[in-house]
Amino acid sequence: MAKSKTIYVCQQCGAQNPRWVGKCLNCGSWNSYVEESLSPEREELRPGIVFDEKPVLLRDVSPGERSRISVGIKEFDRVLGGGLVPGSVTLIGGDPGIGKSTVTLQAIAHLSKRKLKVLYVSGEESSQQTKLRADRLNVAYEPELVFIINQVDILAVQDHIQKMRPDVVVIDSIQVTYHPEITSSAGSVSQVRECAALLTHLAKRLGIAMFIIGHVTKEGAIAGPRVLEHIVDTVLYFEGERYTTYRIIRGIKNRYGPTNEIGVFEMAASGLTEVENPSKLFLSERPEGASGSVVVPIMEGTRPFLVEVQGLVSRSAFGVVRQKAHGFDPNRLALLTAVLEKRLDLNLSDKDVFLNIVGGVKAVDPAIDLAVVVAVASALLDKVVPFDMVFLGEVGLSSEVRSVSQIGVRLREAEKLGFKRCVVPANNVQKRTDIPAGIEVIAVNNVREALDII
Repeated sequence: MAKSKTIYVCQQCGAQNPRWVGKCLNCGSWNSYVEESLSPEREELRPGIVFDEKPVLLRDVSPGERSRISVGIKEFDRVLGGGLVPGSVTLIGGDPGIGKSTVTLQAIAHLSKRKLKVLYVSGEESSQQTKLRADRLNVAYEPELVFIINQVDILAVQDHIQKMRPDVVVIDSIQVTYHPEITSSAGSVSQVRECAALLTHLAKRLGIAMFIIGHVTKEGAIAGPRVLEHIVDTVLYFEGERYTTYRIIRGIKNRYGPTNEIGVFEMAASGLTEVENPSKLFLSERPEGASGSVVVPIMEGTRPFLVEVQGLVSRSAFGVVRQKAHGFDPNRLALLTAVLEKRLDLNLSDKDVFLNIVGGVKAVDPAIDLAVVVAVASALLDKVVPFDMVFLGEVGLSSEVRSVSQIGVRLREAEKLGFKRCVVPANNVQKRTDIPAGIEVIAVNNVREALDII
């Protein structure tokens, strides 16, 4: 009988080493190596799920009876690209208590109304606790089609799925499931990788739409090896503060739809409710007559909506300058403030600069650059930006304002909410026919021209 050997596996990146070392040479993490026993039988960890297919012409492949399954929640369907694809695996990550289990419970209730058989595998709660949560949320589901089991053994879960043949499966969560033939503890790199691979192969072979719920680390990434995100088809992240009411689901990866799409929800006593007009929501409490407040239409996936950018500039205490940003890249903020100092001669060397994107939105659209620059300059000079004006454009290191994509869609969203004027890059205005006639467009070539307006 062959002996099992001991290896050390990094719990951050999955790198292996024959001996323990303090720092991982692959990802640089400290004290991340954990001892694991590598059994010679590891090759047989996935019995009964081998694909038995022969090569066929792509033109002869049928997409099946249902190309997509609507989950009954418009915002969730938007992020998924129109609904669930049979045989797809969706990974949902987020902070504890942010609403991952709640939204999946609401989704499977809607799916059961469409006569789909659902299996909810609860590893963190007992069946009674999950039933209490469903009653508290007043979830309306078909009692004959929703099944629940409290199980963490992945082989037992596999047996139940093969016997029941449900249409939808929810695994809550991947970090508590374990494979009995792997000696490491649940949540380790080996366990998460093997369990996720087994579930993915099972979903593909049986045509099951599967949700996998995952925890996140303190850095905000899904716990476990990076290969976990490569195995699944769709990766969704829950964003938003745990103690606020608004939640955002963002699509990071989607093999069947657009990436970086978002869905906006509000947490209520009855669970997560959809926010159909996030632009109106994020601007509902915008102060009038306050400096440092600028509105910008940004794009998240295929969706335009307006957010408020707030800037605050104050004298630095004890000569220690701080630059803090919430919802915006701090490195990008430092670059834009340097442009203001160098190109426009605004003195920020002894000032603290604070920036906030209202509503808990994390803005990555480069079109927000001009709004950030104007918000900081407005706060520094104590000049109020006109209340009916929006700014958009990417700012270069020479203070030039560069063109952005989908200008017509952005301006129509601004016009819908009553804005009358929009400051845009000059290159976006030339030979454009998709700009709405109900809004005045002011073209600028550089940041100085934009600041001259205020």
